[in-house]
Amino acid sequence: MPAANGLVTMSDDSFIREVNEEIRQDQAKALWDRYGPFLIAIAVAIVLATAAWVGWEYWTTSRANASGDRFSHALTLAGQGKTDEALSALDALEKDGYGAYPVLARLRTATLHAAQGNNDQAVADFDAVAGDGSVPVAIRDMARLRAAYVLVDHGSYADVSARVEPLTADTNALRHSAREALGLSAWKEGRAADALSLFEQLASDAQSPRNVRDRATLMAELIRGSGTGS
Repeated sequence: MPAANGLVTMSDDSFIREVNEEIRQDQAKALWDRYGPFLIAIAVAIVLATAAWVGWEYWTTSRANASGDRFSHALTLAGQGKTDEALSALDALEKDGYGAYPVLARLRTATLHAAQGNNDQAVADFDAVAGDGSVPVAIRDMARLRAAYVLVDHGSYADVSARVEPLTADTNALRHSAREALGLSAWKEGRAADALSLFEQLASDAQSPRNVRDRATLMAELIRGSGTGS
């Protein structure tokens, strides 16, 4: 009799497991019938989104690489003295290049114009970049500084100051170069006291780049030696 009870118990356990399994299968089927299409749609959307992202990454990388190659080619032409060809290549890149390369092309074009002695055009080019709100602020500030350095030799102190005065603030990363440009322009225009003040400020500033500080020290000594800075 005990053996029979054991068989009955084992049979009951087996039956319960089978019933539970059937219930789980029925629940799973009900869930799949209800949510299966939705889950499939999500899976398909994830696959499509991943494929689109990979495709976008490939497309943008390819465009950036192509623009980079074109920019390098323009620089090579300029280095070979083929300025007109370089300017033509840069102009094309400015129109249909990708990423930062159109802006870089504009800056390089201005640099080539300055190298040709076409200073008015160079300043106009730099000013155009500086005034373009779509260009990052750091690049716009650099364009202002580059225009100012051209104007040190080919413009007035007022011209230089109009471009770099905002850059001389203590919080601006370009302040040392901006102050140097102002100092050089002031010295060129006979404003020795203003020039000396700027160069002394640069020379005593521990944060000034060493080459800038060395030039400022030299200029300050030159002005004091000439007796015109008092």
